[in-house]
Amino acid sequence: MSRAPWVAHFGFTATPFTKSIAAKDLYHRAAHDEAVARIGFVIAEASLGVITGEVGVGKTVSIRAAVAGLDRLRHHVIYIPKPAIGTRGLYVTIVSALGGRPRFSRAEVMAQAAELLAAEEAERHRRVVLLIDESHLLSPAQLEEIRLLTNQDLDSKSPFAGILIGQPTLSRQLRMGMFSALDQRIGMRFGIPAMDLGESATYLAHHLGLAGRKDPLIADDAVSRLHRFSGGIPRALNNAATAALVAAAGAGKALVDDACAKAAVGELTRE
Repeated sequence: MSRAPWVAHFGFTATPFTKSIAAKDLYHRAAHDEAVARIGFVIAEASLGVITGEVGVGKTVSIRAAVAGLDRLRHHVIYIPKPAIGTRGLYVTIVSALGGRPRFSRAEVMAQAAELLAAEEAERHRRVVLLIDESHLLSPAQLEEIRLLTNQDLDSKSPFAGILIGQPTLSRQLRMGMFSALDQRIGMRFGIPAMDLGESATYLAHHLGLAGRKDPLIADDAVSRLHRFSGGIPRALNNAATAALVAAAGAGKALVDDACAKAAVGELTRE
């Protein structure tokens, strides 16, 4: 398969800054490792947790890393990428993932989901891990259904471990009085911050190394400009670094200097 001209120009063995990275090759930073540890605690305790952060900060990366470390013989992971499935849809997704055929009415499928969750833990000795991405988009009715799901055994134990993943507005929403019953059940909260300049520099070097270039390829002043533009958000930094590499290749340069970074920022901000 042919590679893009800029990839060939720098002699990369793979295209850098793509999403197709194995979990073992993900960039680790302190906040990332903290998120993974906290997610592990929630899973071990069959608790409910909340992971928040701005768009592109690495929430899903942390979830991927945590899930990759699970024993799949002892855990059953159910991932809901978007909550635009209604209240019944939550139960249908759980029932289907656990091998059942969803019943028709909401009351019936709700009871069915509770039965299957309990059976997975008690009979198969597997903990269900429910991951709901974009949870800031959950409706009040859906949040109430999640509370009800965690309340199947007279308040003594949740039948699953749940992680709500979303933007910072999720934390503010949960602290509203109408969600106090659910908010009180949350055993872990963690907000993933943006990277600082040092982390951005290490992040860039890590991804360039995965693509086959261990040597310095982006000048320090260019790294600083790309970091300022991206705000330390990994996804935005990926886009900026790629644009800078394309600019450098187009200019026939062997190194991404500040002029290339400036050109990349200008390209990305052009309306």
